Amino acid sequence: MAEAQLCGLQDEFTCSVCLDTLTDPVTIPCGHNFCLKCLTDCWDQSQECSCPQCRHTFTTRPELNRNTLLNEVIKKLKKTALSLPPPSPSQNYACPGDVECDFCTGKKFRAVKSCLTCPASYCQTHLMPHYEGDALKHHKLVDPDRNLKEKLCEKHQKSLEIFCKTDEMCICLMCVVTGHKNHEMVELETEREEKQKQLEATLSDIKRRLEEKEKTLKKTRRVMDEMKMSVKRDVEENEKRFTALIRCIEKAQRKLTERIKEQEKREVEKAEGVMEQLEKEIEELKRREAELKELSETKDHLQFLQTFSSHCGLPADGDLLSFTVTTDFSSENLRNELSGLKKSLEKISQWVIMTRTPSAHEAPVFALQPPEPQSRDDFLKYFCPLTLDINTAHRVLLLSEGNKKVTGEEKVATYPDHPDRFDFWPQVLCTEALTGTRCYWEVECSGHCVMIGVAYKGVNRKGKGRECLLGNNKKSWSLQWSHSQCFVCHNIKETVISGPYSPRIGVYLDWSAGSLSFYSISHTMTLLHRFNTSFTEPLYPGFCLGLHCSVTISRLTPCDH
Repeated sequence: MAEAQLCGLQDEFTCSVCLDTLTDPVTIPCGHNFCLKCLTDCWDQSQECSCPQCRHTFTTRPELNRNTLLNEVIKKLKKTALSLPPPSPSQNYACPGDVECDFCTGKKFRAVKSCLTCPASYCQTHLMPHYEGDALKHHKLVDPDRNLKEKLCEKHQKSLEIFCKTDEMCICLMCVVTGHKNHEMVELETEREEKQKQLEATLSDIKRRLEEKEKTLKKTRRVMDEMKMSVKRDVEENEKRFTALIRCIEKAQRKLTERIKEQEKREVEKAEGVMEQLEKEIEELKRREAELKELSETKDHLQFLQTFSSHCGLPADGDLLSFTVTTDFSSENLRNELSGLKKSLEKISQWVIMTRTPSAHEAPVFALQPPEPQSRDDFLKYFCPLTLDINTAHRVLLLSEGNKKVTGEEKVATYPDHPDRFDFWPQVLCTEALTGTRCYWEVECSGHCVMIGVAYKGVNRKGKGRECLLGNNKKSWSLQWSHSQCFVCHNIKETVISGPYSPRIGVYLDWSAGSLSFYSISHTMTLLHRFNTSFTEPLYPGFCLGLHCSVTISRLTPCDH
């Protein structure tokens, strides 16, 4: 117990400059104690007088007088340390995790101090020379440390006491005058304070990010749970519908089978009646045949002539001989209906799942959709009639043919002012808002410069900036034919594409799938470009035309070829 108390008191009476027990202790006005020589040397090397421990600055240099009381206490502590018996081995053996004494042989004792000057760690017994001998008296003792080599300069084997801000590294005093001359240097404590602030800022940022990530994770889990519940509901609903359909098919099959069986029974009964009558007639004919044969063989002319009249006539033939039995119970209409149903079910089995997430924190929406169209007939199934909106048309654009055709003119039209009208670029939008479905339309183009595209309603319509032009902003997508060159554009990014030129262009929009495709239409359909994105608002087809150019919206039907 006395040893432990002594070690604690020694730490209390340590000079913060030399890190050793106070020698000729002096107390300065701020209340801290130092060795007389350490404090004198420190102040002699500086232009101002400040406390090395709390950094308090004194306007005038305080007079340094030895603290007699403190000096006597330190002397008694040293004598007490010398008179203490050696520590009990059973109480000081190093345990797992303890720093071992480097000078113990055999079973090692636990180190009570480490010396940065030596460098080595010492138990209480082997530490005594550092308190008794003058040669070791000024060594720097610290709490037991198993990583002493990391605290020494690899080049000079001196304590790392200075931080070089220029090279961002800890150095010893020898390094200061050798390899780091004229570098910006500070004490370790000063740099630690600065780095501590940076560390706290980083920790604060990490905490903020952690909270954001945890919040996002929580929302993602909620969205995932909602998605799973939505999928479960859809699966259950589909199972109910298909089960009902299967039951309906089975019921229809049973009814048809019953009706066919009933018809079979009726036909069998009719056939059996016919056969019974035929058998009677056959029997009568055979009997008559036998009588006539017998008559024809008689030798008695008188008997032959007397019986001829009564036997020679044929028996009456009934109407039953014209009866026909129905053997084909199938129906052409039924076969066609079942074939159509089979094809519909096969098409449904080929449908694909389309996923659309309305926003970052909402569950994704799943939708079954037919596969992508492969032929022009398939595309025409999604034909969407369009009409040009005169309230959006620039005044140099002439609308005609029931607002199905637009032409770029030199003459300015007298359209009334309208907030939706384009006031600089010769553009026009359609009135139809396309969303949540598949749409297809075709246009006939003429002229040297035509732009075809789609846009959100909020696209900018006022001003000369290119951001008002179709495809040159985040709210629109476009295909442009200009002087025999074709390119697509979205958000100012232009991409030149190659493809066969045709005045007829087909546009296919799958809003839910986020797909917008442009096709060159001649005797075949050739894909020019496909945008893949995620649409968030209804889209309005639109056009931009050069002078003397025109675009005509085709009047198609699913039967057109």
